Amino acid sequence: MVKQYEHLKIEDHGQLVICFLSNPPTHTFTSKGVLEVHHFLEQMEKKDDLRVLAFTGEGKDVFIKHYEVGELADSAEKNISQESESNQEASSPKELHNFHKMLLRLRDLDAIVVAGINGNTAGGGCEFALGCDLRIMSEGPYLIGLPETSVGILPGGGGTQRLARLIGSSRALDLILHAKLMTPDQALDLGIINKLVPHESFNKELILYCSDLASRAPIALRQVKKIVHHGLDVSLEEGLMMEQEAFNVTMRSSDAAKAMRALLDSENNIEEKNDFEWEGK
Repeated sequence: MVKQYEHLKIEDHGQLVICFLSNPPTHTFTSKGVLEVHHFLEQMEKKDDLRVLAFTGEGKDVFIKHYEVGELADSAEKNISQESESNQEASSPKELHNFHKMLLRLRDLDAIVVAGINGNTAGGGCEFALGCDLRIMSEGPYLIGLPETSVGILPGGGGTQRLARLIGSSRALDLILHAKLMTPDQALDLGIINKLVPHESFNKELILYCSDLASRAPIALRQVKKIVHHGLDVSLEEGLMMEQEAFNVTMRSSDAAKAMRALLDSENNIEEKNDFEWEGK
């Protein structure tokens, strides 16, 4: 049973769970929203039948507008005041903040995580989407990007790191330094978005996209997700060893053995049919 939240609305379809992010009227992400996602993920991490987790916006034409600027401004002013009073420079952070920890939990979740970007998103909203495994976006007059440098800061929710890993450092630098916002088509061309879908049928298309993933072998899904994410941080040789270990895991799966045998039988039947038809001629 999924508990009730203030900023999240949950649809549990068994192997597929859809989380609608809700914060009207601003549709911004807040520290309270981050805490609620953490609590929600605690439940999802214990859900044995979960294969795909999707996030989308509950608001019309907006996924997550951006992270709440008022909170960021308050934090900046507090930091300036504290440094002025102590006459000391800010110390280095001792640990990752809750937003980073939230997105790392999405990375480490066994289920595939999909961002269903149903409209505009920027800053922290774009970073949330980048923290998901896959992204589909609605067609339409929408914008997505990391415009933080236009207000004197930089993407602080993983945007510099994940965007560079996704599309390369040069392209990421160009987008971030110029605070560029992209159309859905531009984001698709750069490889930031995996698929564009019609706006009028967005929720239906999101369910179809996720249901297709959920229908696939869960052990293979988990292993592919794990080695792709963690392989980015190791040498090629280490990544190949991770792949070999993951392949061995799938090769010990009875589901995989049955599926491969069924494919082989199917191909043999087709060959026999073709031979029969050829002989008949």
